[in-house]
Amino acid sequence: MLEKYLEAGKIAKQVREEAVKLIKPGVKLLDVAEFVESRIRELGGKPAFPCNISVNSDAAHFTPKANDERVFKEGDIVKLDIGVHVDGYIADTAVTVDLGDHENLVKAAEEALRKAIEVVHAGVNTAEISNAIYETITEFGFKPVFNLTGHGLDHYLAHAPPTIYNFRVEKGVELKEGMVIAIEPFVTNGVGKVTERGECEIYSLIALKPVRMRQARVLVEEILKKYKTLPFAKRWVKVSEIILAKLVREGILRAYPVLTEVSKGLVSQAEHTVIVEENGARVIT
Repeated sequence: MLEKYLEAGKIAKQVREEAVKLIKPGVKLLDVAEFVESRIRELGGKPAFPCNISVNSDAAHFTPKANDERVFKEGDIVKLDIGVHVDGYIADTAVTVDLGDHENLVKAAEEALRKAIEVVHAGVNTAEISNAIYETITEFGFKPVFNLTGHGLDHYLAHAPPTIYNFRVEKGVELKEGMVIAIEPFVTNGVGKVTERGECEIYSLIALKPVRMRQARVLVEEILKKYKTLPFAKRWVKVSEIILAKLVREGILRAYPVLTEVSKGLVSQAEHTVIVEENGARVIT
């Protein structure tokens, strides 16, 4: 298990560093996403979820659609969120690329992540991590995004307990040695809350139920074989909106609409995956 987590982390770090160099005005978002996903496979891993590229007020769950023509623009603030798994053992990492003049917003997320990692060790309560994140962000004069959180990672499960809030809490969960967690401060100059907007390109399998429509049944079998319970992109499966919507209605798939800051505030993000050790945190990404 440890070897697979470390390998996933090594791949995620390398792909993140290579992909950051591609994010420039005029470049297609789809080209970067496809580079990330193919490069992960070239290096021996698999995407743990579709490459997320959330721009400006969008905070999470944006991945380009097939044939997407959208490009990065001068002034954008870009969140690149990458997940890699090796036999279901996941490393999750994110970085913000500033194509404008948002240095402090980016720095606030990076510093909050650094301070949070310093707190981690076996026996620490997650409330201490949350408090470190909140204090750092507010010292920069910004707000955390209150309804986005860090999380645990488990076998074929990209979001597992414990939840690591980005705001001050009274009590959390005690971390145990060997736990794998993703710490990801989200920072905004807006009101600090995200909401769903209409666009949705990411789904995951959440339940196996009888399916009458043959095309839907074939899709569920494909998802189970290729992705298990991990999120996948609509562009990976080449299926109609009607079938996806039907499976969501029937509680077989979960949809992940794009999450955007409600006041249209800009959002930055920084994320590392760490393994909890007796006296600290082992950063694997």
